Amino acid sequence: MEGNFLLQSIVFLTAAVICVPIAKKLGMSSVLGYLLAGILIGPYVLGFIGGEGGDIMHFAEFGVVMMLFLIGLELDPARFWKMRKLVLGMGLAQMALTTIFLVAALWVADWSWQSSLAIGLAFSMSSTAIVLQTMKEKNQLHTTGGQSAFSTLLFQDIAVIPILALLPLLATRTNHLSGSSHQLLPENTPAWLHAGVVIAAILLVVLAGRYLIVPLLRVIAKTHLRELFTASALLLVVSIALLMEMVGLSPALGTFLAGVVLANSEFRHELESDLDPFKGLLLGLFFLSVGAAIDLQLIGRQPLFFLSILGAVVGLKAAVLWSVGKIFRLRNDQNRLYTLSMSQVGEFAFVLLSFMGTLQILTGETLNMGMALTAMSMTLTPVLLLINDRLLIPRFGRQKKEEKGADFIDQRHPVIIAGFGHFGSTIGRFLRANGVQAVYLDHDSDQVELLRKLGFNVFYGDASRADLLEAAGAKEARILISAIDNPVANRQLIHTVQKHFPHLKVFARARNRYDASDLYDAGLEEVYRESLDTSIRLGVDVLKWLGHRAYSATRSGQNFRKYDEEALRELLTTRHDDKQYISLARKQIEQQEQLLRAERFEKTATGDHAWDSEPMRQAARKKSVE
Repeated sequence: MEGNFLLQSIVFLTAAVICVPIAKKLGMSSVLGYLLAGILIGPYVLGFIGGEGGDIMHFAEFGVVMMLFLIGLELDPARFWKMRKLVLGMGLAQMALTTIFLVAALWVADWSWQSSLAIGLAFSMSSTAIVLQTMKEKNQLHTTGGQSAFSTLLFQDIAVIPILALLPLLATRTNHLSGSSHQLLPENTPAWLHAGVVIAAILLVVLAGRYLIVPLLRVIAKTHLRELFTASALLLVVSIALLMEMVGLSPALGTFLAGVVLANSEFRHELESDLDPFKGLLLGLFFLSVGAAIDLQLIGRQPLFFLSILGAVVGLKAAVLWSVGKIFRLRNDQNRLYTLSMSQVGEFAFVLLSFMGTLQILTGETLNMGMALTAMSMTLTPVLLLINDRLLIPRFGRQKKEEKGADFIDQRHPVIIAGFGHFGSTIGRFLRANGVQAVYLDHDSDQVELLRKLGFNVFYGDASRADLLEAAGAKEARILISAIDNPVANRQLIHTVQKHFPHLKVFARARNRYDASDLYDAGLEEVYRESLDTSIRLGVDVLKWLGHRAYSATRSGQNFRKYDEEALRELLTTRHDDKQYISLARKQIEQQEQLLRAERFEKTATGDHAWDSEPMRQAARKKSVE
């Protein structure tokens, strides 16, 4: 047994180390990487492990328990209350409608209502890992569609808890629930007594969390032994999981509740940091086990049937999501993003399906089909979002942009600002306060609508299109400010301006040194890194607080900015050679410090009067090169 467990562990970890980085390189979620690795080492491909993942599956399921505990810890009641309309409104509507339609379809197919309800609840989930990761990479979380998706996912995460509590009730009505070796109550216990014990266990978790666990953690924290605190955190999770199992509930239910109780304690972040590595590893093993359990032969025997069911599930979820988006008045472009990003079945379905298998709500081919449908629907998400970016946005987005253009087409100003988020709107407000009017462009229709209510005449559209720029007055304008936060879109805009409107003076936003280097390569002279000025201003304020003279600190900040800009231009020639880049960057850092140090000494000697430091700068540069 021990040798078999160790061998399985080596196989699982090797598959993860190989397949997950490849999946990330291809732009896929790490969850998909784990699933593909499990399929590869499973009984239907290489056959390294059995279909259930062997003994390690029971060990890996503990990752789900830890995940729910950490979700409880991260649940901020204040933030939840601020987003309650979106979370409760969109989340509840999406889950309720999806479940109702799926239950109705399965009922027509002659399924029992218990199994239909269990499948409907599981398939109403979407993938938190895939959706949030994809939107973060595409800078879409701040959009209305992104916030709607986040709110719906938050509701789904919370809804897992009552679903886990409901599933055993479904099992007791249809199947004989297999007892656990740790079961506290006999199987013939009256329902009223069982319910009372469950309520008592939940109250025990809540009261113990507030009046016992927190004081105990304070005592342990005073020992200043990190490993003892980690052991205590693990003991806490294991104990609550065991208690829930003894009363016949899902262990994840109790640990989530404990996480919520401890969310406002001073140990919240310490518990998160100690348990997160264990959660990540065990969840990875769980998804590997799920991948190994997917029956590829079942799909091969009925490919058309499988694909038709897959299309029906994704299509039904998409229809519900689109309707919910319309009810909450999302614009079409944001509703497409919300719908296509959320139409898959998520990783929590694996958790629920696995629990259904344990409870014997689903068995055999039905359970395997559910696992396979979940995995395949998740792989469709990147394809659907690619179709939205490449086909739907150019075709359907353009018509809306031209409609909105009529409100704005006759305005002409010397400045055009592309990208009117926080960065661009600050520039616009500053210019307007100084009597300079500008034409504002933004690609988020809901942001445009909000800004118009605030008094800004914003034009909705893709600023990288030449016809849109011409409609905004690019031929007559003198300056274009590119304040777009997406580096790719930024470069596309600049290419369009250089090709069609070369007379425009372009001032461009850059996220960091690498983006700035690309813009300098494109021929721009006025490039502004987002964090440079803010970082220097903070440093100047620190110097003032430490007792440096205000003039000296400000002058030092100005010189540091000047030297850093000069250094960045010098680095352009070596940025594709890591070795030369690092060598030159180290020399430049040393040179900047020597220049500033020399100026500080000179100011001290001259009483902080004006002086010409060029000879000293040259000497410092020479010394740095040597």
